Amino acid sequence: MVKSHISSSILSRLKNGEILVFDGATGTYLQNHGLEPGACPELMNDENPSVVEKMASIYFESGSDIVLTNTFGCNRFRLKHYGLDNQVIKLNEKGASLAKNIAPTNCYVAGSIGPTGEFIKPVGNISENEMYDVFTEQVIALENGGADAVMIETQMAIEEVKIAIRATRENTNLITMSSMVFDKGPRGFFTMMGITPEAAVNGMLESGAHIIGTNCGNGIEKMLEIATIMRKTTDSLLLVKSNAGIPRIKKEGIKYPETPEFMSEYYNKMLTLPINIIGGCCGTGPDHIKAIRTLVDSIKK
Repeated sequence: MVKSHISSSILSRLKNGEILVFDGATGTYLQNHGLEPGACPELMNDENPSVVEKMASIYFESGSDIVLTNTFGCNRFRLKHYGLDNQVIKLNEKGASLAKNIAPTNCYVAGSIGPTGEFIKPVGNISENEMYDVFTEQVIALENGGADAVMIETQMAIEEVKIAIRATRENTNLITMSSMVFDKGPRGFFTMMGITPEAAVNGMLESGAHIIGTNCGNGIEKMLEIATIMRKTTDSLLLVKSNAGIPRIKKEGIKYPETPEFMSEYYNKMLTLPINIIGGCCGTGPDHIKAIRTLVDSIKK
C-alpha cells in the first residue's frame, strides 16, 4: 500500500533523528473529567465529545507531537460488555475525528488499540480469523476517522499483537506502532503471558510493525531497564510511555507518585540509548508532557 504523506512523515522525522513526544494518560484524564466508575470510556466520544476533544487539545498544547484517540477498548469484543458492539465503527471514527480536527500542523493522531480481552484457541474460544476480523473492523474505522497511525498498546499476548499488526498493515495505510507491558519477577521481565522484551521485539518487528516499544505497568525506573533491553535487541525505532509510578491508595483517591521532574531525569537517560518516541501512560498528565517537551527541546539545542 502507498502510505499517506502525513503518516509517512512520522517515519521520516524519526529516521532523520528527531525525537517525538507522545501524550499522557487517557483514562486518568477522563476519570477526572466525568467518566463514572464502570462506564464505557469510548461512549464519551459520542455523548461527551467536548471532553474528549479538550483532552486532545490540552496534550497538543502541552507539547505532544502525537495524541492517542479515546478508543482503547473500542473493539467488538469489549464493547459487547456494554451492549455497544453495534457502535464499533461510529465510536472509532468519532474518536479519531475528534482528535484529528484539532491537531496542529505537523502533529499526528494515533488510534489506540488495547487488548480485546479474549484469548485465541486453544487457550480461549476465539479463532485467529475472528480476532483478525475484529481488529480489521477497528483499524479501518480509525483510518476513516482521520488517524495517521495506530498504537497497538498495553498488550500481553504476542499472538494477539501479531494479528493486530497484520490486520493494520493489510487493510490500511496507517503507520503501525505496537507496545507490550512487562512486569519484573525473579527471572526478569515478562508479560502476563510469559513474553520477554526480547521476544516481544522480534515478534512485533517480524509481523511488520514500524515502531515498537513498551507502555504502562511500571514506573520510569523499570521502564529504563526494559528500554535498555529492547535497544540491545534491535536498532529499530522504539517508543516508551511510562506510568507515573505504581498507584497508591490515599484518602483523596488513587495517586501516582512520580513527578514530572523525576520522570524527566530518567527519560533523559533513556534518550541516550536512544529511544525515538517518549510520552506518559497512567497517572501522567499535561504537566508531565510539558516537562518531556522541555527535555526534548533542550536536546535539540
